[in-house]
Amino acid sequence: MSDEKKDNIQEFKLEPDSELRFELESKSEKVYVILKSGFAEVFGTELVIGKRYEFTAGAKIAVFTWQGCVIELRGKTDVSYVARETPMIIYCNCHAALEVMRTDAEKHNKKGPITMVVGPGDVGKSTVSRILLNYAVRMGRRPLFIDLDVGQGQISVPGTIGALLIERPASLDEGFSQEAPLVYHYGHTKPGGNCTLYNMLYTQLAASVKEKIESNKKTKVSGVIINTCGWIKGAGYKELTQIAKTFEVDIILVLDQERLYNELVRDMPRFVKVVFLPKSGGVVERSQTARSEARDLRIREYFYGTPKNSVYPHSFDIKWSEVKIFKIGAPALPDSCLPLGMKAEDHLTKVVALTPNPGILHHLLAISYAAKEDEILLSHVAGFVCVTNIDTERQILTFLSPQPKPLPNNTLLLSDCQFMDSH
Repeated sequence: MSDEKKDNIQEFKLEPDSELRFELESKSEKVYVILKSGFAEVFGTELVIGKRYEFTAGAKIAVFTWQGCVIELRGKTDVSYVARETPMIIYCNCHAALEVMRTDAEKHNKKGPITMVVGPGDVGKSTVSRILLNYAVRMGRRPLFIDLDVGQGQISVPGTIGALLIERPASLDEGFSQEAPLVYHYGHTKPGGNCTLYNMLYTQLAASVKEKIESNKKTKVSGVIINTCGWIKGAGYKELTQIAKTFEVDIILVLDQERLYNELVRDMPRFVKVVFLPKSGGVVERSQTARSEARDLRIREYFYGTPKNSVYPHSFDIKWSEVKIFKIGAPALPDSCLPLGMKAEDHLTKVVALTPNPGILHHLLAISYAAKEDEILLSHVAGFVCVTNIDTERQILTFLSPQPKPLPNNTLLLSDCQFMDSH
């Protein structure tokens, strides 16, 4: 082993209730974590002694131990340190309170707790959701995870909302198993991009979730964890209160903002418990560039898998005549352009047919399950393709797709999200 490699091996002895935090920004580097002795976990997923866990660019990881452990870190990190002040005990207490509610629901055949995690951007909402889901699964529960954060896309690609039944803890490199998620196409990376559509979609998702809960006793008792986006001011705050009402939320966990906590305490019905939680000291604010890169990585993983479990997408040509492409939302018409006495349709939810053109190059297209045009708006999607080439002379589109031809349906919806395929 070279001296350089030796220099990049660090051993950390962690006391009980402490965590090792590290960050990796360099795209060319990899970091390996090995649990040498004791017990440790990463965001609620237990580590196995002696197993080598690989982390790549963009990783911001906290290895927590309840009883003490020894961790070996191999590779070059941007930051690595042991923190003795950690909110993990508070998060664990939250889980314990939810578990009491689940046990009570089991006893009386009631609905388990519906929990919503809220707060500004970059305070660790996704991480807290993941911890609570992992702990629930480790107790033998089968909770539903709902992701309303269109900027990140934990269940599918960015620009979507969805629900996923969680049956096993998240793996450290791939997250939760993506079997049979329920996904709705929104098409923007900010909920403010089209509030009317966003509202309609989560209302439709809430109805589907209600059906799922009623039909599955184990999930009914286990409850729901809802992750939200960081839009919490003005119209964003109204959206949050509307989401809580639509999903019939029992508990709201507010991360790191006392003002939001106090506003929700004031405005929520008394039966809704609003709880303030501190954020982890390891959480850092991301720049717009970092957010954009994270979105790009998420889409890349959708088509190519993770570095550890890579998959090979398909590329194929399709004639323009074989698909119908639509966009949701049209420019608003001024009243002066309308006939006397007529009202403008809601332009934000208007389904507009598109002729393929160079403007859709590198854009994602959602494959809708809709059988008719009037079902497009609220229909869930089968998956996504990316337009990698447009031949206007021969009228042929080239798609990058996770599966070979034929497409599950020929109704496609244009997304604002773009992906440059560099493979």
